Amino acid sequence: MRSDSSPGTLPAREHLPAGDAGTPVLDVVIPVYNEEKDLQPCVLRLHEHLKRTFPYAFRITIADNASTDTTPLVAARLEAEIPEVLTFRLEQKGRGRALRTVWSASDSPILAYMDVDLSTDLNALLPLVAPLISGHSDLAIGSRLARSSRVVRGPKREFISRTYNLILRGSLQARFSDAQCGFKAIRRDVAQALLPLVEDTGWFFDTEMLVLAERAGLRIHEVPVDWVDDPDSTVHIVKTATDDLKGVWRVGKALATGALPLDRLARPFGDDPRDRDVQDVPKGLARQLVGFCVIGGLSTLFYLLLYSGFRTFCGAQVANALALLVSAVANTAANRRLTFGVRGRGGAVRHQAQGLVVFGIGLALTSGSLAALNAASSDPAHSTELAVLIAANLAATVLRFLLFRAWVFSDRRDDRASTVVASHSPEQGPSSPTYVTAPNPQYRQQPYQPYQPLPQRPVAPPDPYRTTRFRAGDVADRSWEDATLHLQPVRPTDTDPRDSR
Repeated sequence: MRSDSSPGTLPAREHLPAGDAGTPVLDVVIPVYNEEKDLQPCVLRLHEHLKRTFPYAFRITIADNASTDTTPLVAARLEAEIPEVLTFRLEQKGRGRALRTVWSASDSPILAYMDVDLSTDLNALLPLVAPLISGHSDLAIGSRLARSSRVVRGPKREFISRTYNLILRGSLQARFSDAQCGFKAIRRDVAQALLPLVEDTGWFFDTEMLVLAERAGLRIHEVPVDWVDDPDSTVHIVKTATDDLKGVWRVGKALATGALPLDRLARPFGDDPRDRDVQDVPKGLARQLVGFCVIGGLSTLFYLLLYSGFRTFCGAQVANALALLVSAVANTAANRRLTFGVRGRGGAVRHQAQGLVVFGIGLALTSGSLAALNAASSDPAHSTELAVLIAANLAATVLRFLLFRAWVFSDRRDDRASTVVASHSPEQGPSSPTYVTAPNPQYRQQPYQPYQPLPQRPVAPPDPYRTTRFRAGDVADRSWEDATLHLQPVRPTDTDPRDSR
């Protein structure tokens, strides 16, 4: 269930139109700091690969992070010699700062970046950006931890990388497999809305961007890559790891308090197939049941621990009421965000108030069970009390889910935030909704500019006198029938010098 506050500020994903235009389709950014030795080989190799394999116009942007060696001179020489190369100088360090600055100023519909050491095989570049061009995905990342990836690196970096990604999965519920691979791409319309929410300017920039995009419901495409470790890497592992852990804590805190306006990254209602009303298919019921059961189990353990602690200094009824109250508030907050997908602070107080009503029903069930137990036995054992409370909580849990789904977090939208008007003409048919969204004064929305047709590199016309060659295997399996064979025209004046006639 999406948040009630906004139907989405991003346009629906569409395939970028093909055609001839002056703007490069792809802008590959290479952030560098004191890379005077590796910069030129990197740019020449990348440029040659793009010229040979990429079917659209492209640009290579060198983002210099306040280098103190001759890196700016090397970058300026490359810009002068290669038309597709552009340099950008920043007076402050930080990979995240460089990417944010260049991506925000770029006019290309697809934005990407890669490390200057080119540890990633460039054959993965086209599969990386293709889902973004087609409109299938919002972001794309290279993954060194995918099953089909082929990686060569030492055990130290392997351990650090896998440990870091496990931390992200456990603390921020991240589902992507590799956060720090220096091989990523993003659509420009997504970057314009996402980058203002990313605070980090260093190495944690990638992780923060991916976590916010995933929490907002954007689609992240992963590409298995072949990757060879650079033994001369200048990354300070200890400092980077410390900064990353600080970033994990900051982002986790912001997500837990609802301080990030992720609703502004949502797609229009109906763009996600989960938004569609399908007959005889309960909307999200299976996923909600799984989430509710997991949270319910953890809440029950939390409740029993609280009850045991309160029972040491107060009676059973008081301990039960206090434990149930604390666990109910935590349970409502967890189900609100994780089970029913409601983000932001809008309606949080109302949800907690309704949750307290549900808590009152659960309190009546558990208190009634304790009262019945005390009536049956004057001094019941502590284990017996726990068993009765577990049974009562199971009944209260079933009732809580039904009330949460049908009343507290019911699938209804706030008419004050957005209005969906189904207007159509006979030519358009009945499936052309018009979205009218009330403006949010806290954020200034930029009008969406549709992309121009994709510029394509000019292709030389085929030579009419060129003969197509076939391999013996092609003739055997008759695959040559799909090819176009350009035959040399026969002119009456042509003579063959080998012909004796």
